[in-house]
Amino acid sequence: MPPPLSEAHEIGFDYRDGDGVDFEPYPNFLDEHETADWWRAWTGNAELDGSEFRVFGQDGTGGLAAFWLVRNGEPIEQQPVVFLGSEGQTAVVAQNLPAYLWLLADGFGPWEAAQYPEHEHQPRPDARRTEIAERRAAAHRRSAGEVITAARDEFPDFEELIDSMCR
Repeated sequence: MPPPLSEAHEIGFDYRDGDGVDFEPYPNFLDEHETADWWRAWTGNAELDGSEFRVFGQDGTGGLAAFWLVRNGEPIEQQPVVFLGSEGQTAVVAQNLPAYLWLLADGFGPWEAAQYPEHEHQPRPDARRTEIAERRAAAHRRSAGEVITAARDEFPDFEELIDSMCR
């Protein structure tokens, strides 16, 4: 795991009986076999292995958050962060790790970002995660809404791409 990701996740998330952040980070990325098993079950396509994803956490229903390895030759910190929901929801939620840190600082998790703006999430900015984002990604400061919009604008066809892989 990239150290900034681990640092931002180790604080834990407050679910607040559904009004908080629904996210359970993993201490390590899912291994390639677990990712392949999950991806094949999720898409219904036994020919795929999910190798383009590095899964780092889940929401309470089993939807997964991952880096999407779509930028050839770029380090994982520069790859977009996506959410692949247990009910088929898909979204690019941040353009890269620095943007993801600001998303967390603004009181959003991957699921809440994927549901934005339809979800009635009442974000609470997180002072500890803001401090981490200021130290690790000061030049990339944006609100959660700006992070989400920029990610969706850069990857407008993500949902259709994922749908095309499902059987």
